[in-house]
Amino acid sequence: MTDILMPALSPTMEEGVLAKWHVKVGDVVKAGDVIAEIETDKATMEVEAVDEGEVLEILVAEGSEGVKVNTPIARLKDEGGAAAPAPKAAAPKAEAEVAKAEPAKVESAPAPAEPAKAAPAPKVEGERVFASPLARRIAAQNGVDLKSIKGTGPHGRIVRRDVEAAGKGGARPAATGAATAGIEPRKVLSLAQMGIPDGSYDLIPLDGMKKAIARRMVDSIQNVPHFPLYIDCEIDALLAARARVNALLEKSGVKVSVNDFVIKAAAMALKAVPEANASYSPEGIAMHHNADVAMAVAIEGGLITPIIFKAETKSLSQIATESKDLAKRARDRKLKPEEFQGGTFSVSNLGMFGIKAFASIINEPQGAIMSVGAGEQRPVVKDGQLAVATVMTVTLTCDHRVVDGATGARFLQAFKPLIEDPVTMLA
Repeated sequence: MTDILMPALSPTMEEGVLAKWHVKVGDVVKAGDVIAEIETDKATMEVEAVDEGEVLEILVAEGSEGVKVNTPIARLKDEGGAAAPAPKAAAPKAEAEVAKAEPAKVESAPAPAEPAKAAPAPKVEGERVFASPLARRIAAQNGVDLKSIKGTGPHGRIVRRDVEAAGKGGARPAATGAATAGIEPRKVLSLAQMGIPDGSYDLIPLDGMKKAIARRMVDSIQNVPHFPLYIDCEIDALLAARARVNALLEKSGVKVSVNDFVIKAAAMALKAVPEANASYSPEGIAMHHNADVAMAVAIEGGLITPIIFKAETKSLSQIATESKDLAKRARDRKLKPEEFQGGTFSVSNLGMFGIKAFASIINEPQGAIMSVGAGEQRPVVKDGQLAVATVMTVTLTCDHRVVDGATGARFLQAFKPLIEDPVTMLA
């Protein structure tokens, strides 16, 4: 008998919604078959079977909310196994008879037999190794042999963190949050404790996304020593270049936005100042090889940051096409985990809402995040004369452990000429 457990499909996931079953009692499944759809704090994703066997019991019904990670959601009869009842379903009398019949075995064993089923070693049958699709993909990209890894997922399944740890020579990712700093999280007062009377408000329950965003933002603001740097960029030349580029791309249906220019310029500035393209970890400072730029996308109920990978190598039209596709699938909650997890730098743009300037909270473990305000006509002084220019304020929030003031300033010095004269992006 094998329990199918509620999987953790993202690093921040603690619970989810079991949206749909693709199997029913009596169906025979093989490893890799899609068996269910789970709604996480970020997206709706398909869950694949890890083991083979017949579906003996569905333990959690479709539409169930708040299903905790590692909770049994279904039960398989092992391939070729007997359909014996699960241990919890055994009658007290039967349990007593078993204990009486085999006292020596129970007393001599250092641990009950059941935990062996969940041992960390990956299940191997012949040449088959149980691993999640994402773990397999990361292992293939980094040349990691899955057979050499012990899985820590359900039933010894190899998951992403196992592959990443193997790639780092066995080091496990460090825990994050207030606990790592030995700080007790501040207790949040209830509305009644804050003096707000019952009946004076409508309460909207927190979904998984809201909880995850709240937790990550509190962790970041408490644990990351951050500071902002501001700079004004004149973007009249950029707006003119954008109009010309879009005229050339009109037949192809591609339309480049100001944010696409920002992503391209940020990626090139990160390559020019590689010290800014870095992340802090307890093991050391990670200096990233590519500028994987995450862009903040507002979706119903929260925020998500899909990533333009290797943005420094892509043209404006490629970035525009990719960003439009990612934004659409983000709003439909159809992104794959690998499309929004990771990234080396983030861009958040509220210019379309008329926000003049703001400072974002760092998206850990990235070393910095850029906040982009609205382009507006402002008085400027040129050659001692008063003039009018379209000015956009950009704020760089830096993790001081990685990007100090001088490094952040050099990044902005590299970014400013690129955004003010987009032709230089082609050089």
